[in-house]
Amino acid sequence: MATKRFSEWRKRWLPSLPLAAAVFCFWLLMNDQVTRGHALMALVLALLIPPFAARLDREFARIGNLRGAPRMLGILLLDIVRSNITVALQVLGPEAKIRPGFIWVPLDIANIHGIAALTSIITLTPGTVSSALSDDRRYLLVHVLNLDDAERVVRQIKTRYEAPLMEIFP
Repeated sequence: MATKRFSEWRKRWLPSLPLAAAVFCFWLLMNDQVTRGHALMALVLALLIPPFAARLDREFARIGNLRGAPRMLGILLLDIVRSNITVALQVLGPEAKIRPGFIWVPLDIANIHGIAALTSIITLTPGTVSSALSDDRRYLLVHVLNLDDAERVVRQIKTRYEAPLMEIFP
């Protein structure tokens, strides 16, 4: 009886011992010295954070085929270098030639982790920034520094990044 109560108490107040230990350790690592005050604060955080984290809606990543990942990363690195040069030339050139704009990119990818990776990739590439995701996760709003051809930008995002991510995150 007492063991059952303790187990229920522990699950409610300390749902993840590894998370609590990680919070405790990381708090101490973030400080330049270990004092009683830092240890007490680490303990408080280690006890407070896991119950809140347990309440979050968790959607675990499903990993599919990783064969296309190296190719996609190579394309991403090349795009980052090209985009840096293009953005530098645009910024240093006449301002009147820059036509910023927003576009909605229709998404075929449904996995939230794949969408998160896609938004990160878009934001990593100079000249584009992921701005918003529709509530139904079907459209991504992207700001483009120089928007000449919206359809071309959408096509590039879908073929260069979204398609490989759909294989990685089915």
